[in-house]
Amino acid sequence: MHRRLHRAASKRADYIIVGGGSAGCVLANRLSKSNSVLLVEAGPSDRGKWDSWKMKMPAALTFNLADDKYNWAYKTVPQVHLDNRRLDWPRGRVLGGSSSLNAMVYIRGHAQDYDDWEAAGAKGWSYADVLPYFKRAQSHALGGDTYRGGDGPLHVSRGSQRDQVLFQAFIDAGVQAGYPFTDDMNGFQQEGFGFMDSTIHNGVRWSSSAAYLHPVLHERKDRLSVVTDHLVHRVVVDDAGTAQGIDVQPNRHSKSHDIEFYQADKEVCPIRGHL
Repeated sequence: MHRRLHRAASKRADYIIVGGGSAGCVLANRLSKSNSVLLVEAGPSDRGKWDSWKMKMPAALTFNLADDKYNWAYKTVPQVHLDNRRLDWPRGRVLGGSSSLNAMVYIRGHAQDYDDWEAAGAKGWSYADVLPYFKRAQSHALGGDTYRGGDGPLHVSRGSQRDQVLFQAFIDAGVQAGYPFTDDMNGFQQEGFGFMDSTIHNGVRWSSSAAYLHPVLHERKDRLSVVTDHLVHRVVVDDAGTAQGIDVQPNRHSKSHDIEFYQADKEVCPIRGHL
């Protein structure tokens, strides 16, 4: 936090969202329905670059994990039980965040975990409470049912796994070892061996930006703006401690490195990979 007001704002909006990752793209979609929104991402866009195909092709995920252009390339602390090795901890530095470079596995938390949260005092967080939101987000290639959504923005599919002999052999081995077979790991029976869901649509990665941001950018161009390759240095607050905006600076590849002030008329939402 930083107090530095009485400056001209180079950009302003009702809401400023810091971080255009998995959660930031969703929030930008929701808030821009009736408000002006400025989404600020430290990394580049996931489209319009010569190597944007790496973000779309599922089999190219290793390119992104090994390239700090799109990856914060964090390291863990030394792991005592792994000979003090520091492990790679990749996190997306691009529109869509980690959903633009992860392994695309779609798996929900276990229903019992959500029920335990509510039992511990988090009212409204039981699995029965959150399931409608999972379904609202999802558009499963197999259609909707009790647990799946059929018309949401996030496309989910299983591809041709059932036609792969090696996949079937692996599942058969699990069943022979005494584990149950489950036809849907996000359905009634979450434990067991089965075919996994993936955020892939027509052979292309379906990230949070593909699901929530790009489809509305043109139609909401008067109230939804995206700034990429700009790092947020601080949230600027007034004397009462209320956030007024953010200080940002272009990344290392920009010709200008001047710090700019973006003003939020309603709220600053510092997502920054929290979800």
